[in-house]
Amino acid sequence: MGDRVKASREIELSAGTISYQDTGGDGPVVLFVHGLLASGMLWAAVVPQLAADARCIVPELPLGAHKRPMKPDGELSPRSVAAMLAELIDKLDLHEVTVVGNDTGGAICQLLVTEHPQRIGRLVLTPCDAFEHFFPPAFKPMQLAAKIRGGLALTIQPVRIRAIRNSPIGFGWLSKRGIPDEAIDDALGTYFGNKAVRRDTEKFVRNVSKKDTLAAAERLRDFDRPALLAWAREDKFFKVKLAERLLERLPNGRLELIDDSYTFVPIDQPERLAELIREFVREPVAEEVAP
Repeated sequence: MGDRVKASREIELSAGTISYQDTGGDGPVVLFVHGLLASGMLWAAVVPQLAADARCIVPELPLGAHKRPMKPDGELSPRSVAAMLAELIDKLDLHEVTVVGNDTGGAICQLLVTEHPQRIGRLVLTPCDAFEHFFPPAFKPMQLAAKIRGGLALTIQPVRIRAIRNSPIGFGWLSKRGIPDEAIDDALGTYFGNKAVRRDTEKFVRNVSKKDTLAAAERLRDFDRPALLAWAREDKFFKVKLAERLLERLPNGRLELIDDSYTFVPIDQPERLAELIREFVREPVAEEVAP
């Protein structure tokens, strides 16, 4: 997926220490949010294309590929991760942030902008969980497995085999290009190599609930800031119809369909996604006209 963002830092949050990359600069702030069993490497082909125009921040969230486990007694849920992002934004003193989410990270972004909207300026959702699709049916077995000690690790185990990982029974329907082995090895190496990381991941998966995304969808009606749905036309898990439903909830939203891509648009079509984000953050915000 290309080189990582170079400037790696750490920050202490209430739930624990996380690392993040920050390109710096004076441009508009764009915060990238990855999903379950992914890392900031998901955005590695997108961020370099935007670094000249925007300050890009890529946190490593405790979703299975993180290197630093969270505090053992802390809560880990989609809502607590959204709160973690809000705390990161506050501590870095960021304003008018454009948040960009993919997969599980898109659901977390919906919670962030509806529960902690104070410093948010814009929202970009690529294919992601929403409404009752949290998780989508194909990933429900992971949630059931997480209820049994060691069950989630057992469910994920087969994708350690390279012949399986980019097949339909592995991660094959997430990316048309195929997820690079370096990204999968990085994520799975951390997950299987650290018991506390597995503990964090199981906590998060057990706490996933469609109640959160359904509630967020209702509150999106009040999110009147610009929103862009950059959706894969051929997505297998998050159909275009799901994006159209989200669009109905967003007062200032628009939908852009991306061809030749599955869920992982940042891997399949990084140039097109970067182009859409660049244009989106430059667009002026329409001011309300007094009656």
